[in-house]
Amino acid sequence: MWPNSSSPLFLLTGFPGLKRGSHWIPILFFAIYVFVLVGNGTLLYLIKDDRRLHEPMCYFLAMLAGTDIIVTVTTMPTVMRVLWLDLREMSAGACFFQAYLIHSLSIVESGTLLAMAYDRFVAIQTPLRYKTVLTNSRVLKIGLGVTLRGFVSIVPLIVRLSWFPYCRSHVLSHAFCLHQDVMKLACADITFNRIYPVVLVALTFFLDALIIVLSYVLILKTVMGIASGEERAKALHTCVSHVSCVLVFYITVIGLTFIHRFGKHAPPVIRVTMSYVYFLFPPLMNPIIYSIKTRQIRRSVVRLFAGYSRS
Repeated sequence: MWPNSSSPLFLLTGFPGLKRGSHWIPILFFAIYVFVLVGNGTLLYLIKDDRRLHEPMCYFLAMLAGTDIIVTVTTMPTVMRVLWLDLREMSAGACFFQAYLIHSLSIVESGTLLAMAYDRFVAIQTPLRYKTVLTNSRVLKIGLGVTLRGFVSIVPLIVRLSWFPYCRSHVLSHAFCLHQDVMKLACADITFNRIYPVVLVALTFFLDALIIVLSYVLILKTVMGIASGEERAKALHTCVSHVSCVLVFYITVIGLTFIHRFGKHAPPVIRVTMSYVYFLFPPLMNPIIYSIKTRQIRRSVVRLFAGYSRS
């Protein structure tokens, strides 16, 4: 499987040009990872503990927070190992499994944002039927479908990666494994691995984004038909948190895609930085956005810290 190679290992890369004595970058990354885990973990705890948050939108939010935690736990060990200890070697099996989780969870996150858009559409379009349309069993089915779509659709790519011989340089351009990064090192016909991701992105990220936009067009149409200005503002305010998270996620996706597709002559540090922004910025911002913009969660956070201060 590894011709012309005595060691079946990939070599990860941190920041190009980073000096060995530069400790502030690993410390910064560690702090961001801690904030991501604490922020999303707090959201999960609040949604589980507070019965007032046991509603469809919060269940989807819990799914989003759980996805962000798993992505963080998936990338954190190798990133910190490379940046802090300069330990770059990674076995092929571990690399393929990490790539599988990263790409699967990205599709799951996109699908979760789509499910949350559907939740807002139902809540505003047919508010009286909201709880009968989005029952607990239907929310569970939607969550299961979103998860299966992500984890099943990536399987063909990762299986083919495990079949390829790797006789070129085994140096990757990031501190974690990505399909497009590993694929370029294969000494085999990678036509399928080039075409399938394009189709997959079109049927997941692009289609999800398109449906989200269409749903908000319909939501705006419904809101503009409300006579009371106060009621219009109240209806739109319930969508602010979700729209903010959608923008954070898809802007980073688009930025990373453009850098990889059209930024071949860009400095390596820019491509690496964009990949870190993609994996860290949305998980960092999502709990902040929902804690500030969603009244029920903001109140739960206040009650949580008030309870700790009293004890």
